[in-house]
Amino acid sequence: MTSPQLPEQQPGCATPSPSEEVLPLHVAIIMDGNNRWARARGLSGVRGHRAGVEAVRTVIQRAAERGVKTLSLFAFSSENWKRPVAEVNALMELFLMALKREVKKLNERNIRLSIIGEQRGFSHAIQKHIQRAEALTVTNTGMHLVIAANYGGQWDIVRAARQLAEQVATGELAAADIDEACFDTAMNTHQIPPVDLCIRTSGEQRLSNFMLWQLAYAELHFSPLLWPDFDAVAFDKALDDFCHRRRRFGMTDEQIEAQGA
Repeated sequence: MTSPQLPEQQPGCATPSPSEEVLPLHVAIIMDGNNRWARARGLSGVRGHRAGVEAVRTVIQRAAERGVKTLSLFAFSSENWKRPVAEVNALMELFLMALKREVKKLNERNIRLSIIGEQRGFSHAIQKHIQRAEALTVTNTGMHLVIAANYGGQWDIVRAARQLAEQVATGELAAADIDEACFDTAMNTHQIPPVDLCIRTSGEQRLSNFMLWQLAYAELHFSPLLWPDFDAVAFDKALDDFCHRRRRFGMTDEQIEAQGA
């Protein structure tokens, strides 16, 4: 197999400069803490999720303002179906409402929307509005907003492996030709670049089965804020933290410095 390909221009600040800001091209966020935010205020979990929608709007706007090219949000994992039925139903209602009400605003701001995950798990109404939303924004050239819904990193990898195995079985593909690039094209996320910065809110420090393949060389930022409290200032702090990291991609400091010479 070939070694992982590095981006032509590696995002990140090897030597931070106040006059030059290099932002992550792809920011992914694990939005966590809606239920805890609600409980702390004596509210229902649904109220927490509604408050989380406001935080989504804020972060989308700020990411676009800062020039982030791709923003991925983990909205509903394939494991979230295990939650109480009432909560799942409320989340589905919120998802459908967002697809109906928010997509027009995204389109007006030239933002392209993609939904990744196993869409067959959703109702016919949600699937229909996903298709409409993606079709409406497909030619937009601004920020690419990716919503991961009924998505799991392990599901994505297994799905890709099964697809490639079927191609080998039919003789369409030789097993020896499967490398990282080939595998990536079979992923549900093949249309988006690798994650540069992954943010998780609520103080938890785990990936929770999110974009496992795409996070291979991502910088991780853990915020103590619960998701409804995560605002533009917190987002800017995460970007600033990223800009002060040195990304090596398996190389040494000397090699990184030589590249920048």
